[in-house]
Amino acid sequence: MAAYEIVVGIEGLNSISIWAYTASFGVLIVASLLMIIYGFDILESQLVVIVAAIIPLGFSLGLITEYVPKLSATYLVFVVIGFLAIIFTRTMAPPRAATIVLSIVHGISGLVIFLLPIALSLAGTTPPSFLFISLGGAFIGIGGLMLAFLKSGKPLLSAERIFMLLPWLLLLMTLSFTLGLGLA
Repeated sequence: MAAYEIVVGIEGLNSISIWAYTASFGVLIVASLLMIIYGFDILESQLVVIVAAIIPLGFSLGLITEYVPKLSATYLVFVVIGFLAIIFTRTMAPPRAATIVLSIVHGISGLVIFLLPIALSLAGTTPPSFLFISLGGAFIGIGGLMLAFLKSGKPLLSAERIFMLLPWLLLLMTLSFTLGLGLA
């Protein structure tokens, strides 16, 4: 579904939106393939954490540039600074600082993905089907929280259950994003 969205689903958008959605869905494809090939141990890699940040940053940037263009430049600055901060803290800072920065950057981009479609649908700017994007944001948010609690040593579920649920959450997220963008 992510590959389909890259090839077909982003026609007619501005170049930043196309780039952002393509990067986001492209990283999702690569991350999924890496999990299939190497298993869930790959999630412990700092490089994977850094690259996976492109998924929410890219998708939220695509939404902003497409639906709230007056905030595009400001949000693009946030995306670049946030991504650079993740790279810096994951490679050169103490683990606690890295976790805080990752949480802030993921939190803001996640809130954009979750709340913007709700606001746009309530305002009548987009059809109700656009709310699938918020649903997708909720799915990946649940997965992210489960992984964060697992990493902190206070898991909500056992590691086995989290890793059993994660592929389904990624599938549901991708399906929801595809429906939300495709039906809008």
